[in-house]
Amino acid sequence: MLRFLTAGESHGPGLVTIVEGLPAGMPFGVDDLAAELARRRLGFGRGKRMLIETDELEVLAGVRFGVTLGSPVAVIIRNTEWRRWEGEMSPLPGATERPLTEPRPGHADLAGMQKYDTHDARDILERASARETAARTVAGYLAKSLLTQIGVEVISHVIGIGDVTAPEAPLPQPTDLTVIDASPVRAFHPGAERAMVEAIEAAHAERDTLGGVAEVLAYDVPVGLGSHVHWDRKLDARLAEALMSIPAIKGVEVGDGFASAAKRGSQAHDEIAHDGAGFTRTTGRAGGIEGGMSIGGLIRVRAAMKPLSTLMGPLDTVDVTTRQPAKALRERSDVCAVPAAAVVAEQVVAVVLAQEVQRKFGGDTVTDLTESVAAYRKRLASF
Repeated sequence: MLRFLTAGESHGPGLVTIVEGLPAGMPFGVDDLAAELARRRLGFGRGKRMLIETDELEVLAGVRFGVTLGSPVAVIIRNTEWRRWEGEMSPLPGATERPLTEPRPGHADLAGMQKYDTHDARDILERASARETAARTVAGYLAKSLLTQIGVEVISHVIGIGDVTAPEAPLPQPTDLTVIDASPVRAFHPGAERAMVEAIEAAHAERDTLGGVAEVLAYDVPVGLGSHVHWDRKLDARLAEALMSIPAIKGVEVGDGFASAAKRGSQAHDEIAHDGAGFTRTTGRAGGIEGGMSIGGLIRVRAAMKPLSTLMGPLDTVDVTTRQPAKALRERSDVCAVPAAAVVAEQVVAVVLAQEVQRKFGGDTVTDLTESVAAYRKRLASF
């Protein structure tokens, strides 16, 4: 079953991703992966680093002549700025001349410094940086490639930035992804897009930041991914864990989520029907998951991102060496990173779904996997 490991610091030589458990014979395109990484850099309100980083790729293992071998896939994304930071981030013996002793509120800085007994926040922030999500995008690209083999498509869009919220309907389809990516805030609704851009501009003028909400949609998911038996294999729980692992995500909901808590039961559930071809749900309030399992068709999840905590007007903190009040350190920051977070959310959802597809259907090759899924769907058609 697919699993992955990432390594690397924000200003180190590069980010490394190792993905194992992939079936043999799966298409892999370096240009396609580069395009997926470029999507993560999208979005109005991003900082100057997005103009600097080009995510230079090198595939080190696991791919031959454009297809996976079944062995671990290893990819390195080289950091464009490494030469400027080589002295400060050197792995050789030595010490920094510029320790960062003013931890930033809202970051991993202080808790990490205390945990690992360091008075230099750079020991923590370099790995805690959202730059690591570029490495996760490699795993997401491979997971999406696997899902495509069985007809599952995963997309994302932004439904809220600050106090601006897009209309609930209509939902974008996989064919709308190009339109979404062309939006400066990755919004599907043009009216909401304009209001979101204006909200970001206002926050920038006030030297502040904005959070928001991203929605991920997975289409044509087979019935029965996940488990009602094992607490740690419930599909909604696994998706929530994956989404919460993204930096700055503070809330996750499946389907109508928190809104369901204010409804009566008669208005909160999806009634079952049969259309002659199979069982269906008349609504999508549960987000495509019941009892910890996919019910077939569309899965809908949302992730709420807090406003970024590195501000142009730094927040108050305390110097860990002098114990005196100070202002938090500030390197480059974004005003809003919700559009990028939506792309990352898309990747981690794809990873979880790919893992559960492999758990259920197995297969050392793409052919083994697709034949198993086809046989399962054939059985369900006569249920």
